[in-house]
Parts: sequence; structure tokens; C-alpha cells
Amino acid sequence: VAHGLVVDAGSVRCGDQLLVGGQALTVVDMAALPRGGRRLTFGTGETFTMGPATVVWATRTIPVRR
Repeated sequence: VAHGLVVDAGSVRCGDQLLVGGQALTVVDMAALPRGGRRLTFGTGETFTMGPATVVWATRTIPVRR
């Protein structure tokens, strides 16, 4: 099941699909930065630096429990 949510540098996860510049990009890798930021790498090879106060819309797929 896919859920829409707002994420910041502390809550973003690999596999999240972020809406950046009107384009949906999937996070495949992350690196911690000083002062609470994160450098995200997307499946396209592009990177995005999130500061600790940056918030973006994301879609996160959560498995259905049976």
C-alpha cells in the first residue's frame, strides 16, 4: 500500500519516492551530512541535499499485514 507523507532529513528512507521539481524520484542511497542534513542519491544517479529543515512530499510503500 502506498502512503503519501511529508518527510525531512531525519525521516526519509531508501525506497521513498520524492517529488522534486515536479518529478518523482526514488531514493536508492543516503549519506549523513554535518548538522543533520542528508545527501540523497536517486535511481537516476542524480543527488539532492536535504538540510535539517527541508521538507518534501514523498510516497512510501508499506507492506500489507495479513
